[in-house]
Amino acid sequence: MARSSGYLDTLLTSPTTERYRVGISLLFLLGVWLTVGSFSQGMPNSMLLMAAAVIGGYMAINIGANDVANNVGPAVGSGALSLGAAVVIAAIFEAGGAIIAGGDVVSTIKGGIIDPSNLEDSRAFVWLMTAALLAGALWLNLATWMGAPVSTTHSIVGGVLGAGIAAGGWGVADWAVMGKIAASWVISPVLGGALAALFLFAIKKTVLYRKEVIPAARTFVPWLVAIMAWAFGTYLMIKGVKKIVKVDFLEATLIGLAAAAVVFFIMRTLVGRMASTMENSSAGVNTLFTWPLIFAAALLSFAHGANDVANAIGPLAAINDALSANSVVTSASIPMWVMMVGALGLAVGLMLFGPRLIKTVGSEITELDKTRAFCIALSAALTVILASQLGLPVSSTHIAIGGVFGVGFLREYLKSNYATQLHKIMEHHDPAEQERLKPFLDDFRNASVEEMENLLKQAKKKKQVPLSKSERKRLKKIYREEMVKRSHLVRIAAAWIITVPASAIMAATLFFTLRGLLI
Repeated sequence: MARSSGYLDTLLTSPTTERYRVGISLLFLLGVWLTVGSFSQGMPNSMLLMAAAVIGGYMAINIGANDVANNVGPAVGSGALSLGAAVVIAAIFEAGGAIIAGGDVVSTIKGGIIDPSNLEDSRAFVWLMTAALLAGALWLNLATWMGAPVSTTHSIVGGVLGAGIAAGGWGVADWAVMGKIAASWVISPVLGGALAALFLFAIKKTVLYRKEVIPAARTFVPWLVAIMAWAFGTYLMIKGVKKIVKVDFLEATLIGLAAAAVVFFIMRTLVGRMASTMENSSAGVNTLFTWPLIFAAALLSFAHGANDVANAIGPLAAINDALSANSVVTSASIPMWVMMVGALGLAVGLMLFGPRLIKTVGSEITELDKTRAFCIALSAALTVILASQLGLPVSSTHIAIGGVFGVGFLREYLKSNYATQLHKIMEHHDPAEQERLKPFLDDFRNASVEEMENLLKQAKKKKQVPLSKSERKRLKKIYREEMVKRSHLVRIAAAWIITVPASAIMAATLFFTLRGLLI
């Protein structure tokens, strides 16, 4: 495993490999240019449409490189999926979601953040959309290079806002909508992190902290996976296939409940069969979540492709319609060639550049096992459902990353809390019995979070000796270890905060540049 991991690290950072990735991306964009050029010959502004198509393809590549990591990163980090399998599954389901459920019509003004009636003419609208698309893609490219998973929706929102202000002045923007988007910077990760931590704590209390893990797993794991099935069934109805089948929330919930009932009986049978050979530990419980995590990664990718492909093809469809009708459009039909640019771009970006962010989300922020990854995936679906019903603006990227941080901080809290309890139990014992303490310290140092509570109970029952001052410092040092990398927290939070203003400034600059070149 270490050898394959080292090989993967070398492959990801190799300058030669990076050149091949860039070369393949350029070939894809060249194919987009030639394809659009072949059927737009003789059309007015065909060169502008070809350029917009290439920019749309570039945006799609960057969405695949950055945003898709949130869907499969936890599954990869936990070991439920290998990196290669995750990339293939996500590429197939992202492209499938975009083509099957991406919709026939898309809103051209993402989130209603600007009023197009303030624009001078269709040319200004085309320049606005082109600048917004390119600015969003450039920011995503930079964020991916920095290893920061950011919201692709916020990137394109910032682009439309900045170019819109450049084109129509400050009054063109709807600042109330922008306020809601800014609120999502806090709402999304807090909700995602809180739910993920809550589910992980519940699993620990009901299953992992029990002396007999297997009977507890037989009782509770089928219910946990059934809850996940309900969440994903409902999630797919309201977010993934809403453009194919129109359902209200009650209908979506009933469909989710039907899926949950089927999954519950399947999981109860499977857990019962595996119980006889399952290890009576957290490692044994972990194996029960492998297939739920694989399905979660696929379904999250499908829903993401259906929804977020609009960030790449929405402006491109708007440009195509505006050039054809010579007018500003507030909703645009999506030709199949536009949809294919988005779908294939997502897959290309994921396969070429996605592994870098998948590693960040899956293993570099905090250590994940299958139980923790399950809680993150479940939190992602439930948060989207909850937010959609409350009318709260949330980002799927921020939710998923918040979930990763949530389980990491819970682990830190549990370890520090248990260590504190140990100090209180030990400090009043006779120092002469320190030799009896040494085996316990060795076990404690190597214990997992799940094993610490049992060790504490044993210490209390056996009246273990107190820790010396040096031993106390040593134990504190071990359990003050960061389970969440603060450097990643600071970098990602900073990238989230500046996403909208950064893409807005770039878009405004590009708009003025385009207008100067094309007038």
